[in-house]
Order: sequence, then C-alpha cells, then structure tokens
Amino acid sequence: MAAVTAAAFLHLCLCATAVVSDTGPTDTAVAATPGDVVILPCYTDGDVTPTLTTWEKDGREVARGDAFSPSPPPAGRRVAVTSDGSLNFGGVARGDEGAYLCSSTLPGNNVFHARVSLQVTSGPDNVSASISPATALANGSLVVVRGSSVSLRCSGSSYPAQQLTWSFRGAAAVDRSLASSSGPRLDFSIQHVQPAAQGLYSCTARNPASGQEVNTSTQLLVYYVPDRHPECMWAPAQDPSHTQFNCSWLGAYPPPTLRWLGGEGSQGGVYASDSTESLSVTLNRSVLADGQTLRCAARHQALAPGTAPSCSFTLKSPYPEGEPLVTALEATSVTLTCIEAASLPPASTTWRRGLGQDAVVAGQKYVLWEDGAALKLQILNVSRADEGVYFCRAENLLAVRELEVYLTVRTSSPYTGVILGIFIAALIVGLVVIVAKTLYVQRHRFCLGDGFGRMEEDQGDVLSLVESDDDQVFQDAVPRLAPLANQTTLVQIHQIPSNDHEDAETDTSLQGDTVLEEEEEGEEPVDLVTF
Repeated sequence: MAAVTAAAFLHLCLCATAVVSDTGPTDTAVAATPGDVVILPCYTDGDVTPTLTTWEKDGREVARGDAFSPSPPPAGRRVAVTSDGSLNFGGVARGDEGAYLCSSTLPGNNVFHARVSLQVTSGPDNVSASISPATALANGSLVVVRGSSVSLRCSGSSYPAQQLTWSFRGAAAVDRSLASSSGPRLDFSIQHVQPAAQGLYSCTARNPASGQEVNTSTQLLVYYVPDRHPECMWAPAQDPSHTQFNCSWLGAYPPPTLRWLGGEGSQGGVYASDSTESLSVTLNRSVLADGQTLRCAARHQALAPGTAPSCSFTLKSPYPEGEPLVTALEATSVTLTCIEAASLPPASTTWRRGLGQDAVVAGQKYVLWEDGAALKLQILNVSRADEGVYFCRAENLLAVRELEVYLTVRTSSPYTGVILGIFIAALIVGLVVIVAKTLYVQRHRFCLGDGFGRMEEDQGDVLSLVESDDDQVFQDAVPRLAPLANQTTLVQIHQIPSNDHEDAETDTSLQGDTVLEEEEEGEEPVDLVTF
C-alpha cells in the first residue's frame, strides 16, 4: 500500500514538473512610487515551493533565496527573496525600475522562469502655471492690456520626465495646443496681445510612465479701449427748459466708467456717473449758465495713469438776428428771415405774431421753411391785416430770446408809374430851364474877352458916358484924346464890385478913376462898355 502511495505521489510530481517545464516565461508589470513596498511575483501556478530562486536584472543577479529564507527582507537589506520566490523591495527607489528575470528551481530539478517589469514613477507634482506681467483680480483671473507682451510658464516635477503642454480655449470653445515639450518647465510668449487672445490657458503635465496627468488653468482677460475720444451729444426734451445730454464711448472692454461733469473744481460737480458705454443725463436750466462747459470724462483700467479722455462743449444762449423793419406792397408776397446760429445746444426757433405772440402755422397764408441756420416766413398775398409786429422766438436750455420784426404794408396805385414819370420829366425840364437861364445871364462871360480866367482876374471894367455941365471936370486929371468928328465922348472907368459890400466903396472910388472926356457941342452923351 505504501509503495502504491509513493508511486502515485511521484507520478503527480512528475506530472507537475512536466507542466512547469513546458510553460515559457510569463510577463508581469508592476508600478510603484518611490518609497513603496513592492513584491515582484515569480512562480504562481501551484502550491509547490521552489527550492531555489534567483532574480536578475539586465543580466546581473540582484538577489538569491531558498525555501528557508524569511518572508521580510533581512535587516539592513532593501531587496530580498521571499520563501515563495518573490522579490521583496522594502522601499522602492528611483533606479529600481526595469525588467527583472526570475528563475525558480522546483522539486524534481525543474526550473520555472518569469519576467516582471517594474515601473517606478512619481508625479506630476507641484504643477503650476503663470502669466506675466499681468494684474490679478480678486477672482483669480489675470488682466493684461491690448498691445502688451506676456510670458507663459508651466512647471512641475515628475519621474520619469513629464510631458508639459500649453493649450488655449477662446471664444470658439475649442482647445488649441500652443506649445509642448518634455522636461521640468515649458515657457511660451505672446507678443502684442490682441482681444482674440482672451480666454482660458491650461497647462497639462503628464507622466509618460504612469499616464497620470495634472492640469492647471488660468483665465486671461485682455482689456482695451478705443483710439477715439468719447462723443458728446444732446437731444431735445419735451420740456424746452430741459435737455438730455448723451455721452458714448464704444469699443472698450470692460465697459468704461463715464462721468458727466459741469465746470471745474468748485464751479461745478458730477451730474452722473456709471460703468457703461453710454451715459445720459437730463438737466434743466436752473443748474446751468451761459458760457458753462459740460464735460464727459472716461475712466478705464487700460488707460495710462492720469489719462482721462473726454469730450465737452460750451453752453450758449440763443441770439436771433434779422431785419427789424420790413416793408411790403399790398397784394404781393414778402419773406421774413430769422437767423439763429449761436446757441448751444441749438435753440428751437418759431415765428409768432402780434403782441399776444400767436403761433404762426404753415398754411395757405404762411409758408415756413429752414435754410441752414435761417428760419424763413413767407406771407402770401399781403394785405393791410398782415401789418404789424412779428416775433422770431428762439429758446434753448439756457434762455429765451426774441427778434422783433415790424411789417409795414403800403397800398399800391395804378397811377403810381404815371405820377413818377411826370415827376421825373418835370425835374428834367426844370433843370434844363435853370441851366439855360444861367447860360443866358452869363453869356458875355462865354462870348467876350479871354474867357473865364480873364473874367475872374479882371472882374470886368465898365466905361460909362455921362453928361457933364462942366467941360473942365476931368481935363486936369486925364490926358485929352484926339477929338472925333461930330462926336462928344465922356468915358468913366468903373471897377465892378465883387459883392454888395463893395458897392458903396465903388461909388466913392469913381471920383478917382481916370476919366477921358471929349466933347463937342450939340452932341448927346453915349454909353460905351469896354474891357
């Protein structure tokens, strides 16, 4: 019986040996991190305990042990073979990774071979991403200004060396790889940052041995402002004493802070302020004055310190201008013109009539139209009823000004042209008569002598012949002329006075003038005028 049992046991051993010997080396992979306790298995196909086990790495024996070896490694040894043939690492370290070959000798001198791949990995650890220069917000986002340049850095620790990748997800919500490399750090730069660069930047560190990944992301915001200044505008309100002022600065990110300011320093204050691209404020004339400056100033994080682009305008009261007196003929048309171009904001200009200032409404009688800054009123088929005062009323936020125009209507007559023609003809005839009479009276000046120059110089000499009772009156004063036959001549030379004052003097001076007298009896005196 014992012999049969021994034979059966021997047969089982031979069968087991045959099975083991026919089995080729098996491959097993084991991963660990530095400091981990790791056991590399060798023979695991049965309950047979190897009598001897040898572990080799890269053709070099690492450890050897038999069935009598203790399970834990001996004190002072980090690697040992356990009783079942496994290789025990008390604490894996970097450099332990690799392919290990196990050779176990089973009962019956059969040898079992096994291969075990040990991977020692760590990380990625301490993965960080940074973008600079940038300003950090309270929520962790980073801010840069359009046109600036930034550097992106991703770093971490891993064993074996990690794979680092920078990726970007923008408005299109599609991940895009920017740069990738293997090592402890990856740097990447963006020059002249534009708004399209705004988005989520992610740094991914991957351990190629373990496949473990660590990702860190940073939101980058790109701030920018438009190149132009804010635009100031106004819009009329239903109440003429109020005006709505609008300020817009489009194209800034994030929205700017706009403020409506009135005056400088103590002369004015802040009328409105808000973080928006367009700011409106409605003001009445009680808080404004003629010549005051309204200004809209913008603030933004992308602006340089001390920079505040703005727009402004100076308020002006209206001043309508035109002809104050206008005359028109009855049954004709007349146009009244009012020009108002000085007000700011522009005034609302209307025509009114009469002391009650009734509004003039366009219709069959009146035609209203604008020609640039001029508001014109045409009155058709003018009559006496249209005569009177008209007001051009201009009103804006600051004041109300009026131009007073008085229209005079004259009645036209069908005989006006005839009367005018007769008047002109009479005027011409009168002028001709006056000229003719003047020429006739002064005829001797034009017909005798040496002309006007001589007349003015000599002023004319007059010889007068007068009767004389005494033949000896002038004989002693003047030489005697040769007597003419049958003729007695008495000549007196008089100076023509230049004015009435000289008449008296002339009468007296006649006593001393040279007198030429020739006389014969029986002849009458004859007057003779000579020059």
